[in-house]
Amino acid sequence: MTDDTRARILRAALEEFSARGYHETSVRELAERVGVTKTAVLYHFPGKADIVTALAEPMLADLEAALAKAAAAPDARRAAIEGLLGVWLTHRYLIRMNLRDLGLTASAVVFERFRDGMLRANELVAGPDAGFAARVRAAQAIAMLSDPVVLFADAPPAELRAAILDGVDRLFTVAAGAEGRGGSSVTNPEPTETAAGDESPRSDSSATSPKPTGTAAGGHARSRRGRPPAMSPATIEAARRLYTAGRAPADIATALGVSRATIYRHLTATD
Repeated sequence: MTDDTRARILRAALEEFSARGYHETSVRELAERVGVTKTAVLYHFPGKADIVTALAEPMLADLEAALAKAAAAPDARRAAIEGLLGVWLTHRYLIRMNLRDLGLTASAVVFERFRDGMLRANELVAGPDAGFAARVRAAQAIAMLSDPVVLFADAPPAELRAAILDGVDRLFTVAAGAEGRGGSSVTNPEPTETAAGDESPRSDSSATSPKPTGTAAGGHARSRRGRPPAMSPATIEAARRLYTAGRAPADIATALGVSRATIYRHLTATD
């Protein structure tokens, strides 16, 4: 038997497992698809799980290499995210195959290496000494990498990659904005208003004084603090990354929960 036969069996297995599922595809059916005998298939792969092991080996090797490289990078989180996404995009049809019936778990070796890789990825994305909330956020970010690849496996890889990274950036920029304000929620940041109700940038001097509680036109009580003028280093970096990715300053201000004037000041400093 030649290596070409082995490669043909693996190609057929990936297609059949994706279309029909691992458990619904027999070795005999794979042999018929390839045009060889069942004995020929078993010559290369003693069991059907061994086919899964062979299919997954290149992906697992790439995964482990990407995480090792990320661990040595200055920004381990970013390197891990981009490295993982690169692996998923390269092996997107194998990942999509797994969606059918979790066929990758048929091989104990594949399951254990994949599990260990995901645990390591969570450590790198969450950061050292991360608390529970940070570890949960890391798990969310990692899921954001693979799910779109499964759903849009046939999309242009470069376009899909950009869209996925933008979504992950939004997750961490909102979190960074909350941390910069002492952990307050940024789900719905409220804009500073003029008497007419329009949003307007605030100067740094006015931003340092809390807005008094009073009554608006019509006598309705309200209390608005406005948006903070200061940004943490992590938030500044997130703002610059979003701006480089093409996001409008007004959108960045909303995502981070700061004034437009603050965003413009930091973006101007990078020009």
